Amino acid sequence: MEIQPNQLLRDTDLLFTEAQVNSAVDHIAQDVTREMSDALPLVLCVMTGGLFLTGALLPKLKFPLELDYVHATRYRGETQGHEVLWEALPHRDIHGRTILLVDDILDEGHTLAAVRDKLLKLGANQISIAVLVEKELDHAKPIGADFVGLTVPNRYVFGCGMDAYGWWRNLTEIRALK
Repeated sequence: MEIQPNQLLRDTDLLFTEAQVNSAVDHIAQDVTREMSDALPLVLCVMTGGLFLTGALLPKLKFPLELDYVHATRYRGETQGHEVLWEALPHRDIHGRTILLVDDILDEGHTLAAVRDKLLKLGANQISIAVLVEKELDHAKPIGADFVGLTVPNRYVFGCGMDAYGWWRNLTEIRALK
């Protein structure tokens, strides 16, 4: 069955408006600034979902930082995760660095845990994690986030960097499939 993106959008529930998302990004920026402004961090965007939060967050961080990215995925345009697939490691030397890892969602935590473990093996000194959304689950996750903007129920959510079948990462609100 071919996914029709406009029909997909109509069959959803609005969880957070653009204004609520913007407020959450402001709070993350304040917390990151308080905790990391003296650390000269390397900000690593987890592609592709982390691009939205990274782009919204960077102008609000008024301290020196460097930017790079990693690309690790489990979903590949689907709604079920698979094994972690590495598309790109950081281009900068991360040995001894303080890292701010930025992603769209802390769901089951497998992708972020794999990224953290890889960065530690590459010599990162300290890793903090910022996510726009954390999903509420009824079981423990292998990793936690240091900075969380919003909490969502255990549903498939999209918008603000998160996709549904590859569509709608560009939404400025967060929606859930019915």
